[in-house]
Amino acid sequence: MVQLTLPKNSKVKVGKTWPKPTGASNIRKFQIYRWNPDDGENPRVDTYFLDMDKCGPMILDALIKIKNEIDPTLTFRRSCREGICGSCAMNIDGINTLACIYGMDEVKSDVVKIYPLPHMPVVKDLIPDLTHFYAQHASIMPWLETKTNRPAKEWKQSIEDRKKLDGLYECVMCASCSTSCPSYWWNGDKYLGPAALLHAYRWIIDSRDEATGERLDHLEDPFKLYRCHTIMNCAKTCPKGLNPAQAIAEIKRMQLNRAV
Repeated sequence: MVQLTLPKNSKVKVGKTWPKPTGASNIRKFQIYRWNPDDGENPRVDTYFLDMDKCGPMILDALIKIKNEIDPTLTFRRSCREGICGSCAMNIDGINTLACIYGMDEVKSDVVKIYPLPHMPVVKDLIPDLTHFYAQHASIMPWLETKTNRPAKEWKQSIEDRKKLDGLYECVMCASCSTSCPSYWWNGDKYLGPAALLHAYRWIIDSRDEATGERLDHLEDPFKLYRCHTIMNCAKTCPKGLNPAQAIAEIKRMQLNRAV
């Protein structure tokens, strides 16, 4: 079930159904969430039909085709088309993922249902407002913090220490994990969420960083860290195959070791 932060007293209604392409034999149906804050109307779900013989294989290909050839008012974010920028994150067939790397053949139902990321304020159509999400990321100091004098050339790191960052630095900040987490839905104002905590651990575990104590002190809070109840939605939905839950567990372990 998709749950969204909608305007007060709003109700999603059935929207416009666009005509099927003529002469096409391989047609697929798309139902897409629409909401424009400027028209005063309630959110709606519009229906589109595409000739799949003339469309690329990814969900983003379908969205671009709809915008270019059917409905230019459809609004969504996209950039790299390679799963690197994280901008095209949305809820597709009930799964938070990146539209650019999610194949049409991965949608098992006959109708492709596309919504913005759940439990986030909606800017317009498929675009969520990530202002708070980015502010939480900034709060964990996502940079190398050092106290010793800067080396003449570079901060050196062993191969073994570098490997510790694998599975952490690849995060593209798409917010798929955080918006799939019930704990984040309920306490998103205080709980940092899977994405921010994964990035926090990436810097805590970095052998070159010299602010481990300060970072752990910042996270020693009933809500910032400990609202994670290991539901594991974050690991299941991550389009990059990362495991934020494991990173959170490692931070909890380090906090416990400090207290002993």
